[in-house]
Amino acid sequence: MSDNDNVYKKMLLVTAAGITGYFGLIWAGRKAIEIATNSFIHRIMVDKYDENLWEFASATRKVGIQNIVETNLRSQEGKVIHRPLGSPKRFPNFDSIMLNYAQLHRLPTDEGQKIDTEVIIGPMAKKPLKISMPILISGMAYGLALSAKAKIALAKGTTMAGIAANTGEGAYLAAERRAAEKLILQYNRGKWSKSEKILKQADAIEIHLGQGAGGGTGQAIPDKEIGYKIKRALGLKWGERAILHATLPGIKNKDHLSKLVAYLKDVTEGVPVGVKFAGSKYIEKDMEIALDAQVDFLAFDGAQAGTKGTASILQDDFGLPTLFALKRANHYLVETNCKDKVSLIVGGGIYNPGQMLKALALGADAVYIGSIALFAMSHTEVLEALPWEPPTSVVFYTGHMNKKFHVNNGAKNLHKFLKSCNEELMEGVRALGKKSIKEVNKEDLFALDSYAAEVVGIPLGYNAIPYNN
Repeated sequence: MSDNDNVYKKMLLVTAAGITGYFGLIWAGRKAIEIATNSFIHRIMVDKYDENLWEFASATRKVGIQNIVETNLRSQEGKVIHRPLGSPKRFPNFDSIMLNYAQLHRLPTDEGQKIDTEVIIGPMAKKPLKISMPILISGMAYGLALSAKAKIALAKGTTMAGIAANTGEGAYLAAERRAAEKLILQYNRGKWSKSEKILKQADAIEIHLGQGAGGGTGQAIPDKEIGYKIKRALGLKWGERAILHATLPGIKNKDHLSKLVAYLKDVTEGVPVGVKFAGSKYIEKDMEIALDAQVDFLAFDGAQAGTKGTASILQDDFGLPTLFALKRANHYLVETNCKDKVSLIVGGGIYNPGQMLKALALGADAVYIGSIALFAMSHTEVLEALPWEPPTSVVFYTGHMNKKFHVNNGAKNLHKFLKSCNEELMEGVRALGKKSIKEVNKEDLFALDSYAAEVVGIPLGYNAIPYNN
């Protein structure tokens, strides 16, 4: 037998042994899994309930996995737990509201017809804010929430889409201003980002009185949680905490808000000035004070809104749901003859074009998106963090993976998401038989149940509905 034959024979033996070993491992693995599974199932079938592993599944169904996890977090820390991105609780929302099809009694709009989605925020201002679609990015703070990369990516994405970015309550970031064609500056409840040099760079100013996931609660951020760059940007001394007061300093004086609005309009030479606050039980009284101060727009958060992290009690158990806040705010603007003078922006739990169009039909001029904008921007960027870190770690300032985030990719992702949403809005407007988002109104809606019909003041879909147009 030749040497080649011996080599060939050895190769066959090695291959056969490998195949046998491979299938042997599969068999052994399957056998081990079978034994373990049978043992586990057997224990569930025969153990007394108070000794049974199924007790945890039963308790979980009763208490809820969210409550169990958060109970353990409270037990571990003994402190307020700060939950990112808002409440998991389901509030009354847009799901039981449907939009109408135009078919014969009103013809749908031709597929070639251009649909107007442009919005003007602050129509009575000297320098109104014009955006290409009724979608805005809500305020998310540099340093106190998002990283510089994330803020720049958001700004670039809004520029591509023709809308406005929002600084949030954090430190002013010059790179964000350069990246954003249009920028809404939040006038915060702290002491930073209020120089006239900064204010003059705004395309609109939003006085931050509160937000849906936290109301007007104050916050003192410990020195150790703020990096050196952020300290400098906030104008903090070494060891000084960053304090966001519960109320805007000076607001207790009756005419303070009016004077502040007038001052900001003067400094900025006429850009729109508005207020941002959470929807509350006395939303009309809040609006009355704001309207008396001559604001150009009102921005509301419903209870579904997200945040970098506030106490779960504020997220779960405080504030008006977005649907309620929007209905009441729009009604008040109509009743006070301010509907065409003061813009209404609403946010909180608005994630897709259907919800956006329903919000517009109920009186919003534009919607704010926050959490879903982060998800859109992060897209495949979250793969840098998963499965060992949460997705937010690529965009949060304190996130372990934020250095892995790619600014240009994030900007393109956000732009594509916004573009997609706007195109769907246009499809929806065509299906209604209209040519502009400004023509969409409550007459285009009906309800699936009596609760939604009563809340919003629209007819039930299962009843015959008179046609009035």
